[in-house]
Amino acid sequence: MIEKENTKYLIGRLWRDWLRSQIIRISGAVFFMVVVAATSALYPKVIELAVDMLADSDKRVLTLLPAAIIIITFIRGIASYSQSVLNQSMSLRVIAELQKSMFSKLMYADMEMMQDTKTGNLISRFTNDVNLMRDALSRTLTVLGRESLTAIALIGMMFHLDWILALIVVITFPLAGRPILRLGRRLRRASTNVQTSLGSLTATLAQSFNGIRLIKAYGMEKQQNQQSEWLFDEVYRLIMKTVKGRARAQPILETLGGFCVALVLAYGGLRVISGSGTLGEFVGFLSAAIMLLQPIRSIGNFNANLQEGLAAVKRTFDLLDTEPKITDNHKAIILNKAKGNIELIDVSFSYENSRPVLDGISININEGQTIALVGPSGAGKSTILNLIPRFYDTDSGSVKIDGHDVKNVTTASLRDQISLVSQDITLFNLSIEDNIRFGDSSADLEKIQNVAKNAAAHDFIINLPNGYDTIVGEQGTNLSGGERQRIAIARAMLKNAPILLFDEATSSLDAESEFLVHNAIKRLSEGRTTIVIAHRLSTVMAADKIYVMNEGKIVEHGKHNELITKDGLYSRFAQIQFQYIKKI
Repeated sequence: MIEKENTKYLIGRLWRDWLRSQIIRISGAVFFMVVVAATSALYPKVIELAVDMLADSDKRVLTLLPAAIIIITFIRGIASYSQSVLNQSMSLRVIAELQKSMFSKLMYADMEMMQDTKTGNLISRFTNDVNLMRDALSRTLTVLGRESLTAIALIGMMFHLDWILALIVVITFPLAGRPILRLGRRLRRASTNVQTSLGSLTATLAQSFNGIRLIKAYGMEKQQNQQSEWLFDEVYRLIMKTVKGRARAQPILETLGGFCVALVLAYGGLRVISGSGTLGEFVGFLSAAIMLLQPIRSIGNFNANLQEGLAAVKRTFDLLDTEPKITDNHKAIILNKAKGNIELIDVSFSYENSRPVLDGISININEGQTIALVGPSGAGKSTILNLIPRFYDTDSGSVKIDGHDVKNVTTASLRDQISLVSQDITLFNLSIEDNIRFGDSSADLEKIQNVAKNAAAHDFIINLPNGYDTIVGEQGTNLSGGERQRIAIARAMLKNAPILLFDEATSSLDAESEFLVHNAIKRLSEGRTTIVIAHRLSTVMAADKIYVMNEGKIVEHGKHNELITKDGLYSRFAQIQFQYIKKI
């Protein structure tokens, strides 16, 4: 019962939200399908006339019937081409709109959802699921339209030729319906498992290809091969399950088809021998019965395609129905040019199904101040940076910008006030110019070059073979770590936001790159409220205030000169780093 309700709901929603807008294409395709069906049904009649004319030595069989066949075939060919183009155009347009909606949904999805979902599973929605939906949409119109109409037209012709034989056919074929429907329901569940497995496989492949350097460095090729082999075998096993499910319909249809033709031969032959029917009627009817096998096979196999497609449709609708937790409330105001005053008031936070990450954090940052967050890994420093642009909401307490709770301003206007530069720089496989332009899509080349100069990036850019037109490669692989960081800083400069967030922006750089990036950060921070996370104390020494964190709490705060004299966590960090530098 649940399966039927799901099927009805999925098909109804697909029609209401996506297919109804394609009514012109669908109507055109159905019209040409009617033409295909009607012309197909004429063939048995032509064969009947040909046999009877030959039996009577009627010379019209040499002229009239060949001309009729040519005309029928020509009309059928044009109609078949037209319905195919309209059908494919409809399904491709629907799929394109679904892909647009899915992509838009993901672009506005919560960080929590994006980080908890495997990338491969998301990509699978746009590739594997889409292929199944496109195939199902195309076949649905073809089967329910052309094949069903052809079957109806042929059955009508069969009743015209011999109604008793036609009854035999009409009674026999529906016997296949029940077992085929049962197979289809099993197939939908199997298809869902296949798509999930393909998503895991895609994620593993992407992870392996992106991490190929690490894999080779640690000699992990064998382990990666073993893991991928297991996934390939699992996908094979699940796909074979669907293949067998689809194939089970074939013997049912073939057996019934053969049984039906045998009955027609036996009973029809008896009628011809007894003189109660002509040879032409018998041959024409037999031709119609044989022609009927193809649309009946298509209709029988259609349920398998439909169930696979509906499994993909359900996964797609599940994604589209996922509501983000971070939304603008109906009273949200637009945060115009912020001054940069930031307050965290008794903030507590934990990621889903994990221990508390922040516990009663209170921080006050005045306009134009630079503050630093220092502490061991897992202390909650990066989480604070995630709460300010409202990538996540606090469990309790509040985050305020210029006195406005971030939950009471629009997320778009809030994030317009913030530039983020992290250790893991995201660069797209575009030109350097286009990557910097992410900070301001309206910026011209001169403006981009100016911020690149301030970020100490211009000199290395112009020395590249294609300068600002150089394609950086996937994730910026064609550039060094320091070069990527400087492009990211140039991008942040171009955005010209009043609040800057730096998350370990210099942690993995060599001394020269760190010096250049540090100076670029210093220039960028002038007149802006800046929060810096760093393990290297040399990066935070000049901060107006340093907050030292441990296990989600602020354990001490003050300026560098104040903290260094205390016997606290900051002082111990400083001693360890200075001793390390001294040894070097």
